[in-house]
Amino acid sequence: MDNSGKEKEASALMAEAEKKVKSSQSFFGSLFGSSSKLEEACDLYVRAANMYKMAKNWCAAGNAFSQAAHLHLQMQSKHDAAVNLIDAGNAFKKADPQEAINCLNRAIEIYTDMGRFTIAAKHHITIAEIYETELVDIDKAIAHYEQAADYYKGEESTSSANKCLLKVATYAAQLERYPKAIEIYEQVGTYAMDSTLLKYSAKDHFFKAALCHFCVDMLNAKLAVEKYEEMFPAFSDSRECKLLKVGRSPKSFSRNNKIKPHLDVKAGLSEHRVVCRH
Repeated sequence: MDNSGKEKEASALMAEAEKKVKSSQSFFGSLFGSSSKLEEACDLYVRAANMYKMAKNWCAAGNAFSQAAHLHLQMQSKHDAAVNLIDAGNAFKKADPQEAINCLNRAIEIYTDMGRFTIAAKHHITIAEIYETELVDIDKAIAHYEQAADYYKGEESTSSANKCLLKVATYAAQLERYPKAIEIYEQVGTYAMDSTLLKYSAKDHFFKAALCHFCVDMLNAKLAVEKYEEMFPAFSDSRECKLLKVGRSPKSFSRNNKIKPHLDVKAGLSEHRVVCRH
């Protein structure tokens, strides 16, 4: 499909928007309807951005949305500016992941300034996912998941916070930062066991915490399993607990036989599997 027509139309809209902006900056423009000209320019930039999207020129679309955001900030329309920056970020994601992150971070600053922490948390997750899949910087992904969790906690959205923390725990285990992973799995497991809806998942969190313990120290792992059974009696009858106590004797954890939690990053799975190395 020939997209040149859409790009030409978008370029014309961009040129018209720039004229509106320059006109608003002139002496007479500032006296007569400067703000209305800027609003018109914003609309033109957004229309141009959508045309560029139709032409699949993602960088140009992102740039046009960014221009609209800049004008909205000039007019003190913070919410509209944030929306435009999110649109810019979504466009840049398809062509320039780092610029997408820059736009999303600017939107997050606006939302946090407005006290919209739940929305800010959502976009921290988006940034984390870009670091996971596009830029492959796991430490930065972890940092953004942790920030998202912090904002969700502040807004009493504990379940959403725990989803982010479980991503952190999985990566921490993968990077052999076992104490951090253990702390999160125990925290989330404790929260789950007190919830009627989430109780079934508590045994899985305690199982993962125990696996991390086994990677560090056998004695502490045994004590941890006993603690989890005492805290959550249903854990004792679970197959996960039986695997830990019966299927994995001390002999199984010899120097040449190690269990490690792994995450299938590409598939985006939270599934945890045990790998024995012989």
